Amino acid sequence: MRQDFKELTIQTSSARGFYDITKEIVNFVSSSGIESGLITLYIKHTSASLLINENYDPDVLVDMETFFSSIIPDGSSQMIHTAEGPDDMPAHIRSALTQTHLSIPVFEGNLQIGQWQGIFVYEHRLSRHNRKITIHIIGE
Repeated sequence: MRQDFKELTIQTSSARGFYDITKEIVNFVSSSGIESGLITLYIKHTSASLLINENYDPDVLVDMETFFSSIIPDGSSQMIHTAEGPDDMPAHIRSALTQTHLSIPVFEGNLQIGQWQGIFVYEHRLSRHNRKITIHIIGE
């Protein structure tokens, strides 16, 4: 068994949204030399998440954000936790409804995602952040 580890830092812009990290993950798998195994991604934050979603039509990501904005509006009077602003608690709820980690098989040295799938950091806050993603691969 072999393994490799990396921490990836993504600088998000000043807007909520999706940041495609597929190329970075594919490159990490390729450089690891592992032919068969499992890669795990884990985001170290409570107001951002990881998603696998369509990376072909950008309208998919627009629709995803429209949906989340409709069910978890910023500034809701129902929210008590607003220590960092009106998007604070909604960001935590978004994170709870999505994923903080992903596990993806590696076979024949390739990340096993579909043709139209991409891996995204989903920033839930409205301000700029440095998001840290731990990447671990294990296999042969």
